[in-house]
Amino acid sequence: MQTRTYGDLFKLIQSLAGVGEFAPSEQDDIANLINRRFLKAFNESPIWPRYIVSSEKRDILALTLSGATASTSTTVNQNYKLLGANTAGGLSVYQGAGITATDGTVSATDIIIYNTGTAWRVDTGASAAPQDSGTFTVTSGTQQFIEADTIKKDQVTDVETFTPRAGTDSLLVDGKNLIPYEQSGKTAIGSFNRIHRKKAFLNNSSIEYDFYVDFTGANILNVTSSTDNSAFVTYKQQFTPFDVTSSYTSSTVEVPAEFFPYIAHATYADFLRMDGQTEKAFAEEQRAELALALELEKIDLISNNNTVNKRFSTYVNRQSR
Repeated sequence: MQTRTYGDLFKLIQSLAGVGEFAPSEQDDIANLINRRFLKAFNESPIWPRYIVSSEKRDILALTLSGATASTSTTVNQNYKLLGANTAGGLSVYQGAGITATDGTVSATDIIIYNTGTAWRVDTGASAAPQDSGTFTVTSGTQQFIEADTIKKDQVTDVETFTPRAGTDSLLVDGKNLIPYEQSGKTAIGSFNRIHRKKAFLNNSSIEYDFYVDFTGANILNVTSSTDNSAFVTYKQQFTPFDVTSSYTSSTVEVPAEFFPYIAHATYADFLRMDGQTEKAFAEEQRAELALALELEKIDLISNNNTVNKRFSTYVNRQSR
């Protein structure tokens, strides 16, 4: 898709303002106003072609563990994804999904939850190797917790008590069907549009899930199969403001061409308001809104509103077509 440069954008705003160069304090103000208008344009539609990602495969996190303290391993406290069946015991094997750092990176993990055939246990430093049969062979690591129930459970979420490696930690296991905003190797999700069981918008119809969103991600309702460990998400990417703090007129940071006229005229309108020229600002704001409306109309013309952003519903189903 076409882009322009930040330097071109800044120089156009200067030209509209009729100045050869903004004062240093004004330059910082204009940069902040550019990001403000960039965000407004970004939020005008959930399906800007530049930012929409259609039916991307994402892990479904099936468990959350909490309660581990320094007496065991605090890295146990995280989300876990279902890998599949255990070759030895026939029960499920779960792997830690990693811990997301403040910078958005996700740590690698080697924490495995599995059943030895006699009890559920949680190991750090473990691994699970896929087999031709589709099952997983677990190589044990350092045991952190093991099931202590007298009557052993088939599902790890049903276990009432886990014995910690040391101390008096009380491990809590919470079952869920969560797709988080962050997944290692994937683009961060800004907002969820639709979630399907299989690849959607390709050939055949695919079951579409209802879901609700909280601060951890999208929580899927009524997953079709308890063995499903992934789903296909249509989402809008996160907003990333322009990170330009100097050399504004020579910056080569890319600006989406579809937003370029709107940002230029809208930022100039904001500048006029700062200068007390409200009538001129109103006229310039109208020019900006017209430019944005023309871009939004293009989205309607290519019928994205009838496919990616909406679903086909009848009284018996709710599936993508």
